[in-house]
Formats: sequence, C-alpha cells, structure tokens
Amino acid sequence: MTPLGWPARFMASGQAVLIAGFSARALAASARRAGYRPLVADVFGDEDTRAAAFAYRGLTLDFEHGIHAEELMTALEALAAVAPPIGIVCASGFEDRPALLAALAERWRLIGNPADLIARLKDPEAFAALCEAHGIPHPPTRATPPPDPAGWLAKRRGGAGGAHIHPAPGRPGRTIYYQRQVPGRAISALLLANGRAASLLGLSAQWPAPTTDKPFRYGGAVRPAAADCAASLADSVHRLAAAVGLRGLNSMDFMVHDDAFWLLEINPRPGATLDIFEPARGSLFALHVAACEGVLPRRPPALTGAMAHGILYTDRGVPSLPSITWPVWTVDRPRAATSIGCGQPVCSVLARASTGASAKALLADRMAALRNRLEARTS
Repeated sequence: MTPLGWPARFMASGQAVLIAGFSARALAASARRAGYRPLVADVFGDEDTRAAAFAYRGLTLDFEHGIHAEELMTALEALAAVAPPIGIVCASGFEDRPALLAALAERWRLIGNPADLIARLKDPEAFAALCEAHGIPHPPTRATPPPDPAGWLAKRRGGAGGAHIHPAPGRPGRTIYYQRQVPGRAISALLLANGRAASLLGLSAQWPAPTTDKPFRYGGAVRPAAADCAASLADSVHRLAAAVGLRGLNSMDFMVHDDAFWLLEINPRPGATLDIFEPARGSLFALHVAACEGVLPRRPPALTGAMAHGILYTDRGVPSLPSITWPVWTVDRPRAATSIGCGQPVCSVLARASTGASAKALLADRMAALRNRLEARTS
C-alpha cells in the first residue's frame, strides 16, 4: 500500500491512458506523477500540457456546439495507436454531450461516470427531484422562464465555468433552464467516490471574474474553506454520492450563508480545483482511477497550509503572443505565437501560503504583476 492508503497497482508503471477535454493539463500532469503515459487531446495545447503528454493531438472548439465529435474520435484513434490505453478520462466539455460520452465508452473503457448518470445529473428537473428525495436544500428550479424574472438566473444545461450564467430571462433556447438566485458564498466540495461511498477531499471557496456580458465567469478558488454548516454539507455530499453511485473525482457546488446552504449543481467529473488539492505525495489521478475500480483511500491526502489558483483573462485581444519566460507559479502556459481573443484565458496562476487569506492576497499580487508584464510585452 502507498502512504495514502490505496493499492500500489494504481500508481502505474508506464500504462497509457487517454485524456480529453477543453483543457487537460491538470489531469495530464497528475497522471504523469502517477507513472502513466498520458495520451492527450484538448483545445488549448498549452506548453505544459504538451510537456506532460506522452502524445498530443489538438482539438477545435466550436463555441456554439463544443468539441467536434468526429475530430475528437479521429484524434483519440491516432493517440491510441501510439500506445494501447487502459481507458479514457474526460475533463470538462462533455457534460452536455451524453451521446458523445456513450460513443467514447463503446470504444474505450470510460474511467469516470457513465453517460446516462451524467445526463440525469445535468437534467435540471431530475436534479431538483433528486435533491427533494434526499432532503438536500436547493434553489427553486424550472424549465420555463419565471413570470417575474427578478432574482432568477438563466443557465445552460451542462454549462461549465460560469460564463453561461446570466440574470433571467437571458437568451432563450431549448438548453436553458432557470434557477432562483440565493445569497451567500460559493463553496465547492471535491470528493472521491467508488459507486457506494465517498471521501470528502476538502472544501474550496470560489469567486467570479465578472464582465459586463459574463457576470458569473469563473475567477478562481482557494482552499481550505470554512463554513458554519460544514458538517451538514459533508453529510449531504456523502448521501448524494452514494445515492446516485458517483465514481472517481467529482465536485458539488454550494451557496453557503451562515449556517444555511443550497446545492447548486453536481459536476460528475474531475473539476477546476485539481491544482490546489493535488497532494505533495501521490496523485489525484491515481486516486480517480482507483475509485473508479471501487477502491477508496483509508484517509484523504494530507494537505498543508492553504493554496489558491486564479484564471488570468485578457482585457484585449492578443493576435500573437510573444515568447515569454513564464514564472514557476503559472500553469496552462500558452505557446509563443498563440492568438488569444479579448476576454479569453491567458493562463492560470497559483499561490501557496499558511492561510487562505494570505494565499488569496499573494495570488492577487502575482496576477497583477503578470498582467502588467504581459501588457508591456504585447502593447
């Protein structure tokens, strides 16, 4: 057994594994730490993604329809020809594509939640019914626009990153649903599940990076996060994970106000906070694989101090990024000559400190310094 308490066989010895999604860098890096050979297909193709990958293929992002299914399958087939994979792990980009997930599962072993479970969890009416059945507080949810839109949000089914959320009525469409806005702080629970039980890895506080047209765009997160209702929240996480049979790394997003909380959504995949929960010893990717095979660690990975990460977005377009020596506290580093549109992410910034407040303050300083440096280089 390893120090974290899962069988040593899940720390791979050169086994290949497919990883696909909008951005696969965090999963690929964690897989490398576990000894896997990551065969990676993603949209961004950042420097550190390619460095972590044993083989890489780029994907085209259609902002209206997501990842092209045919292009994805072609890329994955090419990667699988490099080295026979044990299966495929999917990052963000598939929550609204259950048919595509099902097609992937027909070709390779899907190391994660099955397509039908993801479709159920991302159906707003089924999600609301699930919460009701298990006594989990959740905001009122409806499929049609509310008569009075004040205090309601319009969301896209299967959306990720917060950019799809707008005050109601928003833009109408068959994929739009409506959720009552509730007060409080955004708290996310990262959990590991084996289909029968779950291990809560920790809580993080999240914040937006708003723009005029994207008021809820994801900005970053810091762990640990304190909450007066932490025990009740953890109980909800364990009960729901067991009730629906979640597998692998997942997250649940809450709004927390004093000792009250509301569950906003379940993200049935490895999420945006992997960097700040990756242990110094071991690998979240290895934990994910083990959990999908039914094995949970005896105890969660030990995490010291606090850690924060944030997304640095452009305020203006960058037609061709100059060559940059990136600070060691950056990840998701775009390659030189990359074109970055206005309002698009440039990279992610990390900060570690003794407390959450000091980690978040250090993060803000680093993001400001890097923004000034980039503006000077691209002006």
